[in-house]
Amino acid sequence: MGLRTTHAVALFGVDGVLVEIEADVRSGGLPGVQLLGLPDAALQESKNRVRAAITNSGESWPLSHVTLALSPAALPKTGTSFDTALAVAVLAATERIPYSPLEGTVFFGELALDGRVRMVAGLLPGLLAATESGMRRAVVPAAGLAEARSVPGIEVLGAESLSEVVSWARGEGDLHQCPTEEFREAAEDVIEEDLADVRGQPEARRALEIAAAGGHHLLMIGPPGTGKTMLARRLCGLLPELSAEEALETTAVHSVAGVLPEGGALVRNAPFVAPHHSVSVSGLIGGGTGLARPGAVSRAHRGVLFVDEACEFGAQRLESLRTALEEGEVRISRKDGTLRYPARFQLVLATNPCPCAPARELDCRCTPQARRRYLNKLSGPLLDRTDLRVRMRSVTTGDLVSGGEPESSARVRARVSRAREAAAHRWREYGWRTNSEVPGPKLRGKFALPGTTTALLDRGLDTGALTARGADRCLRVAWTLSDLDGAERPEAEHVAAALQFRERTVV
Repeated sequence: MGLRTTHAVALFGVDGVLVEIEADVRSGGLPGVQLLGLPDAALQESKNRVRAAITNSGESWPLSHVTLALSPAALPKTGTSFDTALAVAVLAATERIPYSPLEGTVFFGELALDGRVRMVAGLLPGLLAATESGMRRAVVPAAGLAEARSVPGIEVLGAESLSEVVSWARGEGDLHQCPTEEFREAAEDVIEEDLADVRGQPEARRALEIAAAGGHHLLMIGPPGTGKTMLARRLCGLLPELSAEEALETTAVHSVAGVLPEGGALVRNAPFVAPHHSVSVSGLIGGGTGLARPGAVSRAHRGVLFVDEACEFGAQRLESLRTALEEGEVRISRKDGTLRYPARFQLVLATNPCPCAPARELDCRCTPQARRRYLNKLSGPLLDRTDLRVRMRSVTTGDLVSGGEPESSARVRARVSRAREAAAHRWREYGWRTNSEVPGPKLRGKFALPGTTTALLDRGLDTGALTARGADRCLRVAWTLSDLDGAERPEAEHVAAALQFRERTVV
């Protein structure tokens, strides 16, 4: 009996820290278990889970004092993913298993009382952190192998029970290997909603295409039943597939949030998140007791956050989106630390024009003051961050039965892809992927447009009709319009069109 160490990973948001677990088992003294290193309540209970799992796996628990220390000691540690590492450390300290297979190995998994290794949230970011820390092997729950195999640079083995881990360490058996077949995508079985299903609303369809091509935020205002939700749900079908880096980043957030599909498939397509208007600020932005969990804005990272019935959300929840829209991430401070969650999403707002929301605006019974009070829930600073504003009109019989077949998502996606490729090529040396990411100083500096092109914007700034932020956003939309038209740089008509989409009144 003596001192042995194993390794696990503590997660803080999507960032992981390698944790060294020391098990000191000394003969003599009163039997007991002491767990050090700022564990939370769930981790504190692991003492009982680990002891029961070891005993029910046919191994003996030491009849002496056991000290388990998690280092760095000043780092708060949460969750149940340390169970397997703790059990292996105790077995190695009591010389029940050899120590050499444990060197350079990191362990993940919660233990059931009968020794089964259960799946834990945050496996993917944990493995990424272990790889960056130099670990060469990881033992994970067998149910997490599909999720784990997307992490390069580390050997991943799967275990269904603690007994399997013990047999592997003794050289008496093998653990499960990562499947070798091609990785299944998260959305392969999802039937894509096609833009051809939407009849009428040519202006809104055009705005949706522009939003997809440039990564712009969109606001749609109109009576119920005019297609606001249908259009929003089809935006993801116009977006390109996520790159390998974006897919790992997005899947890591979903893994921490515990919303990965069964089998842990890599998220390759842009996610679509539509919270209900009764959601709390913590549910929207992230939060909770102890270390905060990711909210809807982070689950929509690299995808679309659809805020339907936006005026019903309330000012506090809507205003909480502003920082995430500007910075592309959420920072949440709690007593246990400050967490960072990525939140670079496209915001789509949809709302009725008034509280009574009749099918025909002519039938509205609201007073002008009531309409203004209702739409004023969308504050000026929030509206200033929406690049495109569309006024939806009631759909007529002619829209439903006349005319040719509307354009499909595939045709629009082709134009969007060409525009995005042009933007990515233009901004590649700066690391930006879309026009919406380009900061204003760069648009007004190296990529400044002639005064004859921006005359309308300059007039809007001089009269106070536009803020500086609004002018920058108009320039970004103008660049997207020029990319869609295949032009080298925006012309005056592109700037005018961008300004028209922004000047739509909401009252």
